Formats: sequence, structure tokens, C-alpha cells
Amino acid sequence: MIILALFFGVNFLIQTRLKIQNHSTLIFSELDKTPNLSVALVSGAGVKANGKLSDALADRVLTGVELYKAGKVKKLLMSGDNSTKNYDEVTAMKNFAMEKGVPEGDIVLDYAGFDTYASCYRAREIFDLHSAIILVSQEFHLPRALYICNSLGVQSVGFAADKRVYATNLWGLREFAAQIKAGLDVEVLHSKPKFLGPKVKIL
Repeated sequence: MIILALFFGVNFLIQTRLKIQNHSTLIFSELDKTPNLSVALVSGAGVKANGKLSDALADRVLTGVELYKAGKVKKLLMSGDNSTKNYDEVTAMKNFAMEKGVPEGDIVLDYAGFDTYASCYRAREIFDLHSAIILVSQEFHLPRALYICNSLGVQSVGFAADKRVYATNLWGLREFAAQIKAGLDVEVLHSKPKFLGPKVKIL
């Protein structure tokens, strides 16, 4: 029984990783080759104690701004963590985008995008996004994000936000664990995010 469970567990992990890796073909890195869609979903990635965006998050927001200014999207959906009064990723993301010239009216905030699964699920259920959107994140994260969103019925492509070398050695290990969680959430548990709420029309 243990051997059988191990076999199915390993097979599940392999199949999940293959499905995630297959979504790499949906990632763009050049503006002129990126399709014109309606919304860019920018995922949170940490805010420092002084309120400034982490390097990874700053690059995600800057990339979203570039897509907006190039006319590739009409709206920016900032999805991140505002789980406590003293920690608010999405307002910091909005302020940064506005400093770079995006009108406040074209920025929509998702305060309960606590992880990638929640962001994708809420994009569908709260913000009524089903047709193609652009996911903005670093290239290491995008295949998993695309796998989750597309599996949930949010047709998506990705745009890589890698603008520098990031000072972390933990992303590989963290991503491996996150891929296992993604497979379980999508294929087995059919999880729901911690918070849903009333619908918000973006377009």
C-alpha cells in the first residue's frame, strides 16, 4: 500500500510539473510580439517595512505600466496581500503605478490575492475575467501562474518582468513546493480562496 501510494504520488508530481512547464510557451518578453488584451494581472511579491516595493514587485509593476503605456492592456489589476492593517501590498503597488503615469481610474485592487491560486480564482469569480488577460510576473513564476489561471477558466498569457538579478537563493525550492500545492489545489482539492465577496466589474 505504501509503495502504491508513493507511485501515485510521484506520478502526480511528474504530471503536474509537465503541465506547468507546458505553459512556458505562453510567456512573452517583447512588447511588440505581445497580443493586445484588456487586463494585466500584476501579482504581489512583498513590500518592505518602509513601504517600498521589493525589487521583484517593483519590476512587476513597472512591467505592467509598460504594457499599459504601450496600449497592450486597458486596466491593471493589482492582486496582493492586505491581510493586516499594517501590511498592504496592493495600495503600494497602485501608488507606484500612479507615480509612473497610470491614471488611478485604470487601476483595480484585489486586496485578498494572498497567493497565486487566490489571485486567479478571484480574477474569475470577483472580477469576472474569463477571456484572455496578461499575467505579469518573473519568468520562474509564470508557468505555474498560467497553469492555475488557465485551469480555472481564466484564459491567460504571461509577460516576463525580469529586469535584474534578484538577491534570493530560495525561489527554486519555494517554487517546487508551490507547484505541488498548485497541483493539489487545481486537480484534487478544487480549493476556494479564504475570501470572496461581491463582484467588481473592471471593464
